[in-house]
Amino acid sequence: MPENLQDLRNIGIMAHIDAGKTTTTERMLYYSGIIHRMGEVHDGNAVMDWMIQEKERGITITSAVTTIFWNNEQINIIDTPGHVDFTAEVERSLRILDGAVGIFCAVGGVEPQSETVWHQADRYRVPRIAFVNKMDRAGADFDNVIDMIHGRLTKNALPIQIPVGKEDKFSGVIDLVKMKMIVWDKTTMGLEYELKDIPAELKQVSQEARLKLLEHVAVFDDTVLEKYLETEDLAEEDIILAIRQGVIKYQFVPVLCGSSLKNIGVQPLLDAVTLLLPSPLDVPPAKALDNKEREVELEPKATAFFVALIFKVQIDKYLGKLIYIRVYSGTLRKGDTVVNQTSGKKTRISRLLQMHSNKKTDLSELHAGDLGAIVGARDLQTGDTITAFGRNLIMEKIVFPDSVISIAIEPKTKADQDTLSEALLRLEEEDPTFHVIQNKETGQTLISGMGELHLEIIVDRLLREFNVRANVGNPQVSYKETIAAPVISNGEFIREMSGKGHYAVVELRLTPLELADLPAGEKNIFENHITEDLIPSIYWEAVKKSALSALLDGPLMSAPVERLKIELIGGKFHEVDSSETAFSIAASIAVNLGLNKAQGVIMEPVMLVSVITPDDFTGDIIGDINSKRGKIEDIRPGKNSKQEITAEVPMSELFGYSTRLRSLSQGRAVYTMEFLKYEKTPLPIQEKILKRMRGY
Repeated sequence: MPENLQDLRNIGIMAHIDAGKTTTTERMLYYSGIIHRMGEVHDGNAVMDWMIQEKERGITITSAVTTIFWNNEQINIIDTPGHVDFTAEVERSLRILDGAVGIFCAVGGVEPQSETVWHQADRYRVPRIAFVNKMDRAGADFDNVIDMIHGRLTKNALPIQIPVGKEDKFSGVIDLVKMKMIVWDKTTMGLEYELKDIPAELKQVSQEARLKLLEHVAVFDDTVLEKYLETEDLAEEDIILAIRQGVIKYQFVPVLCGSSLKNIGVQPLLDAVTLLLPSPLDVPPAKALDNKEREVELEPKATAFFVALIFKVQIDKYLGKLIYIRVYSGTLRKGDTVVNQTSGKKTRISRLLQMHSNKKTDLSELHAGDLGAIVGARDLQTGDTITAFGRNLIMEKIVFPDSVISIAIEPKTKADQDTLSEALLRLEEEDPTFHVIQNKETGQTLISGMGELHLEIIVDRLLREFNVRANVGNPQVSYKETIAAPVISNGEFIREMSGKGHYAVVELRLTPLELADLPAGEKNIFENHITEDLIPSIYWEAVKKSALSALLDGPLMSAPVERLKIELIGGKFHEVDSSETAFSIAASIAVNLGLNKAQGVIMEPVMLVSVITPDDFTGDIIGDINSKRGKIEDIRPGKNSKQEITAEVPMSELFGYSTRLRSLSQGRAVYTMEFLKYEKTPLPIQEKILKRMRGY
């Protein structure tokens, strides 16, 4: 950690798949001196893509953390995946970052996953800068990318650089702050670059772009605005101050450009990270709740009370469980004992690490603002808060999207059975969007995730990392259940067992909710409307826990039941025979009876599909989407006589869609999809699902 917290940057690199995130990060490592030979994604030797599956596929699957130093400042970087199946990696990274770099392809512009990750950053109010990459590619158009950013993401983005040439004539950038042209030496792999005077033919366009920039940013700092009104120009340090204020206030996004693969533009991007993105001191303090549900601001000081959030769990081949943490206040030292505020358990910290992709450096301590890893603590999970002793403070958990697709899995031999169970348990612990379910109807083990690629990677890891051979079934949709109408239900547990009496009566009201009625991250709500004369308060928590647990197994197809409000509205107790166990059983009985009595409804995952197609095929593709129960949301014109169609389509209708789309468009259309929401299925579709499940 730097001596001054003002000299620390925690940033993420985020973008659509294949926009150049990992290539850009690789250049950052090289130019900062952390590595001495650049790897390439297409060669499978990039430092940040360390998994075998990443090297083979040329994509980022898991977020990787590294640390570099630039302009005497420490930059902790998280390189995030761009594929929608691994969106949870972006979610947990953005949750703990202070700033981000959004990378855009100069040809594709704002692509669908670019929008997704941008809005994820909006949700966490992460200040960011934009980098238009691949300016050397055929079809590169910097102005078009700016227009797309304005139309789809934010109006508050303006270039602080403009390109010199484009496509194969792209040779450098013009810095609108310094008003200099920057060109790179190809013979030194871009290590050396030179500031030159702006050529005469580019002076007017540069001056116009600078004037537009100054008019926009001067308002972010009162002193700078006063200077600008007096002189209509500003010194370099004043412009940087104004831009930085705009970025930190979440009101401005500076746009830079370059070509990471051709080693152009990365050093000014690093300069922008240190000069324009916030330190932990510049962003609003993180908050936690104390044991009385009061909000407490966490001081970003090494001397404050220690509080950290676990944002990632990784299974390491040699060390076992690695727990990634962001320290928000205080200091964690090797040998300290901390409290897991989620479970109440204590854990001794035997080893602290600084991560450089999959390589590790031992540390003696971590301070406020730091990212690091703990080794081996079994009790700790993603989203847990750990603190020092003395105060109960818990931070808001990280909310992850629901899994939408499942496959059946079974060991090839009996010898693989125990190994498979252990491996699945460890992978589930590592990945919050991966779940293992036992189907009570068929006895099958089902694994569910965010998409076909996600599950394909899981199965591949089972074989390579855990040496488990398994048979897998065909992908199937992960459904959920709810109810259509409210119902009141009674649960009784009154009996004598082994000479001891058991007595509990519970009356519950089950009411369906809309998604908007639920607090963020919650699946169901429990409310208590009784007084102690009906059921003593010592039994209330047992009723709540049991009632909510009973919703994990719905009556229609053993799927989780969601969007329900359970209200405790009545009950009876016995002064001698009542117990927590009796009330737990009674509550579970009441929920199960209520669910069977209510009108059960199946909910299916709905995907947001984005298709980019030449004009000629737009009508056929829209017709096909409509035939799949899809709802067209928008049709946006793109470049080169292309259209972008966005639609909401049930997941069950999208198996094999890539083949169908190729057929409709002569192979010229491309699509992406991401999970959007769960929606109730129409009754005819529900009947088909249940018949198929029951085998007739």
